[in-house]
Amino acid sequence: MAKKNIIGAWAFLIGVVLAVVIGLAGIVGDAGLYSSGEGLIIAILVLLGVIIGLLNVAGPETKDFMLAGAILVVVSSLGGNILGSIAYLSGVINALVILFVPATIVVALKSVFSIGRR
Repeated sequence: MAKKNIIGAWAFLIGVVLAVVIGLAGIVGDAGLYSSGEGLIIAILVLLGVIIGLLNVAGPETKDFMLAGAILVVVSSLGGNILGSIAYLSGVINALVILFVPATIVVALKSVFSIGRR
């Protein structure tokens, strides 16, 4: 069990650092418009998000993570016009959304299946 937590913690740390670096470097396009060269980077962020959702979030922190993930996605979508004027911030937020959307979906599915088992 401790090994799962270490892998999940490292996936979270690497994912967030990678998302910030990618966003600051301007690799991820604005407003969800991605070029074909960004596919591998996006796939890596999505894979890390899935690992975070599977290994790093469980038990009592599930609701907090889903709420924070949903707020991140909604606020970044609605605030996209405001963030568009700050290129680097917009890129970082887009990269973080790419990381956290799959993690939030995985955690939500785990929660639904957990509720269904009861």
